[in-house]
Amino acid sequence: MTTVPAVSPAPSAAPAAGSPAEAAAPRRRRFPAWLAVVPLLAFTALSFGVPALAMLNGAFTAKDPSGGASHYTTANMTASLGGAYLTALTGSVKLSAVSAVIAAVLGLLLGQAVVTSRHQTLREAVLTASGVLANFGGVPLAFAFVATLGNAGVLTTHLHLADHGWSLYSFWGLVITYLYFLIPLMVLTVVPALDGLRAQWREAAQNNGATTFQYWRHVALPVLTPSLLGGFVLLFGSAFAAYATAAAMVGSSVPLVTLQIADAISGNVLIGQENVALALSLDMVLVAGLVMAVYLPLQRRSARWLD
Repeated sequence: MTTVPAVSPAPSAAPAAGSPAEAAAPRRRRFPAWLAVVPLLAFTALSFGVPALAMLNGAFTAKDPSGGASHYTTANMTASLGGAYLTALTGSVKLSAVSAVIAAVLGLLLGQAVVTSRHQTLREAVLTASGVLANFGGVPLAFAFVATLGNAGVLTTHLHLADHGWSLYSFWGLVITYLYFLIPLMVLTVVPALDGLRAQWREAAQNNGATTFQYWRHVALPVLTPSLLGGFVLLFGSAFAAYATAAAMVGSSVPLVTLQIADAISGNVLIGQENVALALSLDMVLVAGLVMAVYLPLQRRSARWLD
């Protein structure tokens, strides 16, 4: 009995070019890649572009008290850069810069301690707490500090801080309050950069006779400079735009531009100063843009160490 080998069916031939089967197959349309970002651009234009244009238009617009007609003028910008408004703008810049510098230094030291720690549980606990504290602000933060370091606060009473000239409702009181959420924010910013420092770099520096100070000065800090600058800009912006904490804690005792904007809008001091408030907001945008203009060239120059 002989067995006939099974013959596999021949594969179907592909349709020839120009055949009816190929003509019936749907053609895939290729859209330009930039169409994928159109929703993001539209959202950005609506969220940031429209308010920016409204602020820019209002900053250079004034209404005639008698007829109510609007006309363009530079009086609002001139008023925002003089008198109490200029004092408030200068105070906000000073407060933000001092708070950002102190928080950047302390956040770097705390981040380095977390990265070099051998206990993974400690690292996770610090990063988790930093994520929570970085978003803790506003009226609850002001109330916590008033209850702790205010005139009748717990620590103020037990340590007799008032006898040594301590006052929470001052410039340095605001600095200490802002550090409560700025230092955790810096930790979250700098820890990924510290993780990028290679152990081989430290070993090579030690093999060449470099001290710890020389390693940080010539190797680690130049590499970390872009991240440190970015963290400083982020901290400066967070402190510069903070309002609720300062409003609930110091009121008008410390001149700040955000408090001046609120007073101008609500008419607490003068009535009809809404456009001056928009001019003050434009001043804040210009200050933030100036900080970014200084940061970007330094970031490009320092980023060469990472190439």
